[in-house]
Amino acid sequence: MEILKVDNLCKKFGSGENEVWALKGVSFTVNKGEFVAIVGKSGSGKSTLLHILGGVDLPTSGEIYVDGAEIFQKNQEQLAIFRRRQVGLVYQFYNLIPVLNVEENMVMPLKLDGRKVNKEHLEELLEILDLKERRKHLPGQLSGGQQQRVSIGRALIHAPAIVLADEPTGNLDNQNSREVMELLKYSNRKYKQTLLLITHDENIALQADRLIRLEDGKIVSDEMLAPAKEV
Repeated sequence: MEILKVDNLCKKFGSGENEVWALKGVSFTVNKGEFVAIVGKSGSGKSTLLHILGGVDLPTSGEIYVDGAEIFQKNQEQLAIFRRRQVGLVYQFYNLIPVLNVEENMVMPLKLDGRKVNKEHLEELLEILDLKERRKHLPGQLSGGQQQRVSIGRALIHAPAIVLADEPTGNLDNQNSREVMELLKYSNRKYKQTLLLITHDENIALQADRLIRLEDGKIVSDEMLAPAKEV
C-alpha cells in the first residue's frame, strides 16, 4: 500500500549567478512500513529532500502526496498539523529542550497538539529505549546516545505515518550507532511505521529494505536490498 508519492520534485536556492538547483525532478513512491535509506555525497540534495518531505521546507515545484493528500496544497495551519501528526523527525543534533526532562521532551509533540498522552504507549517507549531509569533526567545529564534515544521517542510518541531520520548516527560512536539503528529498525517492524533514513554511511544504508542514491539532485539508482542486511 503506497503511503508516500514524490512527483517531479525540484528545489532551487538563490537566483541569477547564485542559482543552485538542489533537487532536479526527483520522483519515487514508498509503501507503508517500508524502510528506505537515501544516500549521497555532501551536496547531493538528500537533506533538502528530507526537509521537504517533512513539510519543513517548501519545494520550488513538484508534488508530495502522503496517504493520498498533496501536502503543499494545505495552508500554513494545516501544514503545521501535518508535521505534528503525520511525521516524526529524528535529527543528527537531537534538538532537545534543555530545561525539560526525558519524559517531557518525548511528549512535547502531543502537548503542542493539545492531545492527551497515552501513558501505556509512553511507558512502552521508555522501556524499549532503555530510558525508564532516566525519565526525570535533563538532556545535559545524558550521553549522546541517550539523547538520541529521547529524540527517537519524541518522533514515535504520536505514532506518525512516516519517520524521517537525518543522519541519526552522525554524532555517535560505533556502539551507540548500532544501538540507535537497532531501535529504528525495531520501531519500523513493531509499529509498521514507514522509515526514511538519510545517511552517508553505506554500512548503515545496507540495513534498509531499499536504497535510493542521489547525485547532483537526481536519483541515479533505486534498488531493493537482500533480507540479510546486518553488518
